[in-house]
Amino acid sequence: MLGEYRITGRGASAIAADIEGAVGTGALHPGDALPPLRELAGELDVNPNTVAAAYRLLRDRGVIETAGRRGSRIRSRPATAPRDEIRIDVPPGARDVSTGNPDPALLPPLTAALAVAAAHHAQAPALYGGPPVDAELARLARAALDADGVPDGPVGLTSGSLDAIERVLTAHLRPGDAVAVEDPGWGSLLDLVPALGLRPVPVAVDDEGPVTAEVARALQDGVRALVVTDRGQNPTGAALSAPRADELRRLLAAHRQVLVIDDDHVHGLVDLPLHCLSGATDRWALVRSTAKAYGPDLRLALYTGDALTVDRVRGRHRLGAGWVSHLLQRAIVHLWQTGAVDPAATARAYGERRERLLGALGERGVTAHGRSGMNVWVPVPDETGAVAGLLQRGWAVSPGARFRVRSAPGVRLTVSPLTLADMEPLADAVAAVLGPGAAGRYG
Repeated sequence: MLGEYRITGRGASAIAADIEGAVGTGALHPGDALPPLRELAGELDVNPNTVAAAYRLLRDRGVIETAGRRGSRIRSRPATAPRDEIRIDVPPGARDVSTGNPDPALLPPLTAALAVAAAHHAQAPALYGGPPVDAELARLARAALDADGVPDGPVGLTSGSLDAIERVLTAHLRPGDAVAVEDPGWGSLLDLVPALGLRPVPVAVDDEGPVTAEVARALQDGVRALVVTDRGQNPTGAALSAPRADELRRLLAAHRQVLVIDDDHVHGLVDLPLHCLSGATDRWALVRSTAKAYGPDLRLALYTGDALTVDRVRGRHRLGAGWVSHLLQRAIVHLWQTGAVDPAATARAYGERRERLLGALGERGVTAHGRSGMNVWVPVPDETGAVAGLLQRGWAVSPGARFRVRSAPGVRLTVSPLTLADMEPLADAVAAVLGPGAAGRYG
């Protein structure tokens, strides 16, 4: 069952540590089946309950998955092997369109904002026991949420979107619960869910967001939560349309107990209106990051939600990190108040690049997707071959395996580092690798 490897340990923690270590070193591989509880207990001369406890620890850590009578096996992508390790070395001279980063030229300078934050700190330093959220930031954030039709709710802060999503999930879910996730979808989220001991249930997406029939199937199968990217979906660029959002809200109305998380991480750099699912169920949260529009290193995301969800997340945050730096909060306030970023101009800059690339690919018979945001998704028949072929032609792209569970192969192209003059050469390279009439789909 495990080849020549022999599991060791006497206590549950020792057994779990041995298996996890073997996965990390490659002695055990994704898909390897673990011995049945009683069989391993007999080999180790321990109580079967000890082995059961070890397997629970491994499941909670995202190392193994269990399937009832079919037993337990190493996950296809254990938490010890994050998707961001699926990358390629970019040789000198190659153009790197794989990173997913924003264009630094479109990010605002931070010198004045940080100086204003420091001056404010000199007058009124943030100390223990103070409010975790700056009052002016909360006011501005809530006003922006109101303008987009997001249901009323208190505002909280975390260090980035993934931090917020993790805290919201753990506020309501327990290991073993199922979470509906987009497929293709954000690789970090696809890693996070199993790392929390939760079970990801992939849901197909098209240009208008999660496919309604797929969400209905997931709900019927008993998922406890649904995570949806409202705009600028990574990697496909999908954006929830008004009709699709209405369909999903009607569907969710019959599942009021399901937790819904809206991810609006590209707020500030898209020109499509927000169509969120917040409020369709009793437990919900909407997360907005400052990373893409103002700079990844600011490490600040705001969230709102129903009162219970926000209260739970705030309470747990207070026991750990405590709060997000008020220096960063005041810097963001200054950037918002001074209009340091023009959302329309930023959206136009990314949109022109994205549309030019989509048009060039279409003229060459290549199907691609990118309704919003800074990425274009190209379905391919052979992912490895496409990545290698493009690299030979001087273009480093992101392998689709970073973003997939069951969906078809593809590659992600980030338009941020490109000029309009780059689009024709890149499209030529993609068409040459895929061949004429290269059609594809998400599924």
